[in-house]
Amino acid sequence: MKGVHFLVAFVFLALAASFAFASDPSPLQDFCVAINDNKDAVFVNGKFCKDPKLAEAKDFFFSGLDIARNTSNPIGSVITPANVAQIPGLNTLGISMARVDYAPYGGLNPPHTHPRATEILIVLEGTLYAGFVTSSPDNRLITKVLNPGDVFVFPVGLIAFQLNVGKTKAVAIAAFSSQYPGIIPIANAVFGSTPPIRSDVLEKAFQVDKNIVDHLQKQFWNNNN
Repeated sequence: MKGVHFLVAFVFLALAASFAFASDPSPLQDFCVAINDNKDAVFVNGKFCKDPKLAEAKDFFFSGLDIARNTSNPIGSVITPANVAQIPGLNTLGISMARVDYAPYGGLNPPHTHPRATEILIVLEGTLYAGFVTSSPDNRLITKVLNPGDVFVFPVGLIAFQLNVGKTKAVAIAAFSSQYPGIIPIANAVFGSTPPIRSDVLEKAFQVDKNIVDHLQKQFWNNNN
């Protein structure tokens, strides 16, 4: 009987651990301002953090999400992040934001995933065709045309995208359930990895010949976000 109880307890703890690591961990203190230099720092939750007594307003501040960015690039969009890299006070707090600017007539935030965060997006200007694809085996496409004031949610880890279907520029603000959600652009990851994925792998996966794979590997473009 003790063995059964032990097994039940083990399964319960395993499940609890899986939930605990499903998103950013909850902080054990008011805040933990990230710091690279361990001078005048304390070690909390596995990170070097600035001594709370030395925290300043600038550690929790970022300016720039009101600034329109230049979308003259191959995909017609630019992301302005506001995560822990820009706001060190976000460390351990489990949230972040970003502004996305889309060029008129087809500016695209291409298919991508955020491996560490659910995203909620609000449209400020323009009209976006937005969607995500559910996991296998369904691979169901869920989409919506969004206008100013509309909000759409992209579940964590699923392939998502937004396309400007209007004649004017579009702007959206995204919020994430992680201090650093990460981004994996699908085309870049598959056709622009370093070093490149072997052609025969991609030929078989996409059921195309080597010339097409070679062409696609030369076309990838990275927005560095």
